[in-house]
Amino acid sequence: MALVSEFLGQLTLSYGGEPKFPTVVPVRDFDRAKDAARIETAIKTKGVDEQTIIDILTRRSYEQRREIAFEYERLAKKDLNLALKGALSGSLEALMLGLMKSTTEYDASELKASMKGLGTDEETLIEIVCSRSNEELVEIKKVYKDMFKKDLDKDVAGDTSGNFAKLLLALVQTKRDEPSNVVDYQMIDEDARSLYEAGVKRKGTDVATWISIMSQRSVPHLQKVFDRYKSYSPYDMKESIRKEVKGDLEKSFLTLGNKGAKEKVVTRIMVSRCEVDLMKIRSEFKKQHKRSLYQTIAEHTKGDYQKALLSLCGGDD
Repeated sequence: MALVSEFLGQLTLSYGGEPKFPTVVPVRDFDRAKDAARIETAIKTKGVDEQTIIDILTRRSYEQRREIAFEYERLAKKDLNLALKGALSGSLEALMLGLMKSTTEYDASELKASMKGLGTDEETLIEIVCSRSNEELVEIKKVYKDMFKKDLDKDVAGDTSGNFAKLLLALVQTKRDEPSNVVDYQMIDEDARSLYEAGVKRKGTDVATWISIMSQRSVPHLQKVFDRYKSYSPYDMKESIRKEVKGDLEKSFLTLGNKGAKEKVVTRIMVSRCEVDLMKIRSEFKKQHKRSLYQTIAEHTKGDYQKALLSLCGGDD
């Protein structure tokens, strides 16, 4: 499953303000009453008709799913989320319940869950904070405050420490440059040299310089910096990060520099990007791995969970 989740790195290709490339779009001739009735029948069927639930929820936009939920409550006199929770289990349940939230609500909920109780789920924190655009993070912070009556940056500060906390807070404060059509070759060169001189070239890493560059530069700029970096360092950026920093900070830098993630992240990515830029992620995945995301998911997952992921994927390339 490692290859499936490699495409996490492609999330960093999503920039605020760019056109969207969704795999899930509003269905034409939408009939919320019909969809709600079909879901109610599917849930009541002996053994549960998962396929019908998958077919409907993975091929409707979030706004349409909201309308279905409203209609379902009117029809069945119960909350659709609770009904799905009772009817489904495991990865499929997590996927379907995720689809019932907006992309931003889903990210905010995942961030809150990652900092709840004993221990922090650093992987979730890293994946969301390090891969969302300024625009997305501004919206996430607003929704987080509305949902939980707390500030995201204060929760992050309270749950993390050291340089890892500094990097996450720098990203959450959304000071990253917006992508520009003008390529600043001088700045690319200076940043590449600064990363080299702050890391591989010296004894002990100047982490503050790395945090500053990685949290403030736009993603397209950083990708060019990492390419240029190879002309200064005997190691590429990924190798340098592994040599210079360890633990959560290492994982964060690697995510900012295009790194894969583990299997449990796949659900989150499919849910949070299917109405944003999953089409773009698909094409980048194919370019990078010489095989389609659809085929890879088909090979590494099974059952109803697989069917739901493939439906969200929106087709083979």
